[in-house]
Amino acid sequence: MAYPSMGEAHRRITDYLNKFCDAVSYQDVASLAQLFSFSSNSPSLLSLADALNFFQDANRLIRQSDKFSQFGEILAPLFRSLQSYRLGNLVEAYHAFEKFANAFIQEFRNWESAWALEALYVIAYEIRVLAERADRELSSNGKSPEKLKGAGSFLMKVFGVLAGKGPKRVGALYVTCQLFKIYFKLGTVHLCRSVIRSIETARIFDFEEFPRRDKVTYMYYTGRLEVFNENFPAAGHKLSYALTHCNPLREANIRMILKYLIPVKLSLGILPKTCLLEKYNLLEYNDVVQALKRGDLRLLRHALQEHEDQFLRSGVYLVLEKLELQVYQRLVKKIYFIQKQKDPSKAHQLKLEVIVKALKWLEMDMDLDEVECIMTILIYKNLVKGYFAHKSKVVVLSKQDPFPKLNGKPVNS
Repeated sequence: MAYPSMGEAHRRITDYLNKFCDAVSYQDVASLAQLFSFSSNSPSLLSLADALNFFQDANRLIRQSDKFSQFGEILAPLFRSLQSYRLGNLVEAYHAFEKFANAFIQEFRNWESAWALEALYVIAYEIRVLAERADRELSSNGKSPEKLKGAGSFLMKVFGVLAGKGPKRVGALYVTCQLFKIYFKLGTVHLCRSVIRSIETARIFDFEEFPRRDKVTYMYYTGRLEVFNENFPAAGHKLSYALTHCNPLREANIRMILKYLIPVKLSLGILPKTCLLEKYNLLEYNDVVQALKRGDLRLLRHALQEHEDQFLRSGVYLVLEKLELQVYQRLVKKIYFIQKQKDPSKAHQLKLEVIVKALKWLEMDMDLDEVECIMTILIYKNLVKGYFAHKSKVVVLSKQDPFPKLNGKPVNS
């Protein structure tokens, strides 16, 4: 880190102050937003930070000018945050940035139009990212990480500012999405409910008036919430919306959506094509799909075991585990078709011992009682139509549509 001369440091700081004041005066939001983007590590911000750390008395420059001093409560903590950020003191940088952000919000309230929304978006993003980094610093020093929680409280305050009548309300969804990222990171997803209620029930909001980028992110996170709640039709609707409206050039985002949409679709009986899994590098689902096609319980369990950590981190393991019933249905269906070819008159009568033999061929050791229990569940869940003859240990299948299709509906609970 090479420090500038005193004159050069003075010039850099004054130049930044002028840019800030001009951006506000001319309502130039693009220029204003760049001045707050710490995480971009832009050469201009880093050189300013070096100047601030060398000059050490930027507050005097702010106080000496009426042009600058009117924004002193915003600029002073912003400078302190940038200084600490440059020195790698992320906890101190966060504290100062939060003070700056609160001061900016107070000023933003006084502006009647929504011209500064993009700058507010940058602040919302930066405070979340800086809080995450500050928490990592605290954890590494054996202290309790608490800054991300604080960032969430600040963003709820911002949401309150935006969630009113007028043009500023279109910014509420972006802030909501930043809150979702915090709540998912902290494992406090139940806190999403209050902002979801505000967005979906408040009359002041028209979902279609929000920017497409924010609608896609919102539907992605609310879709994930529906997955956790096992409301698969709703999850499928929300995640499909996110996929349909996602920028086709953002392949990483499409992959993130598909990572949750595929298990949801599988639970509804809809299988993805292999080319889709290959295109978006989601081959961890390939054996799961093949297991469903073949009725191969061994393959399904092997796939779940092989990719267990990945599926657990994504939160879809339990969704995939419940596909076992569909695999059993497919296995019984294959046995039915083989039997139908050999003796059509008795195709609808399946002996349990035949199913036991098929499972043994798949290296799945189950006795008659276990298979009877599984068949009872399949009938109860409407995956198989028929009844069970206990004395003869035979499943008598319906002659009409013995294996109902899910047709996009979840297996009955």
